[in-house]
Amino acid sequence: MKTFKKILLVDDDRNLINLLSNYLSIQGFSVNFAYTIPNALAFINYDCPDLIISDVMIKDLNGYDFIKLLKLDKNFVHLPFIFLTAKGMTSDRIRGYNLGCFAYLTKPFNPEELLVIINNIFTNINIIKSTHKFRATINTTLLNSSLLESFTVREKHILKLVIKGYMNKEIAVNLNVSLRNVEKYISRLLYKTNTRNRVELIRSVMYLV
Repeated sequence: MKTFKKILLVDDDRNLINLLSNYLSIQGFSVNFAYTIPNALAFINYDCPDLIISDVMIKDLNGYDFIKLLKLDKNFVHLPFIFLTAKGMTSDRIRGYNLGCFAYLTKPFNPEELLVIINNIFTNINIIKSTHKFRATINTTLLNSSLLESFTVREKHILKLVIKGYMNKEIAVNLNVSLRNVEKYISRLLYKTNTRNRVELIRSVMYLV
C-alpha cells in the first residue's frame, strides 16, 4: 500500500492555502493546513507531518518563532521546514537558514520550483536514512566478525553442538573430553558473548557459525 508524504501548510492567506493544497494534492502529497502557529503546533503534536511549509509574516507568533519552537523539541528538531514568504531580503533569508530551514522561497513563486525543492528534500532524506542503515549493518557485521574471531577452534566446535541442542554430557562424549572441561568452555563462551545462559548464547551466535 502506497503511503503519501504528509505536508503541513502554515499561512494566514486562505486563498494561497487553498491553491497550494490543491496543487500539492494533485502531485500526490497528503496536505493539511493551519492558519496560525498555535494551531500548527497543536496539529504537529497530534499528527506529525513529513514536511512543513510556512509563511514568516503571520499574526502573533511568526514563522521565525515557529521554527525556533520546533527546534527546542527533540521530536521535531529534524523536521524539514520550508519558508514560503514575501520577506525576500537577503538578511531575511540568512536568518531563515540560520534557524535551520531547508529552503527559503519568496512570493510570488513558481509552484514547479517549490515542487522540485520538496522532492529534493525527500530524496536527500531517503539517501541519508539509507546511508545510516548501511553503516549500522556494516558495524554489526564487523562486530560479529570480531566476536567469531575471538573463539578458539575448540570453542567453535562446542558452540556448534550447543546450537544443535547437545547437552554438556553429550558434548563431552562427542568430543572425547571431560565434562568439567566442557563446562569450562561453556563458561568462556558465556563470558565472551556477554550472555547468561545457553538460550541467550544460542540467540547471540546462531547466525555466526
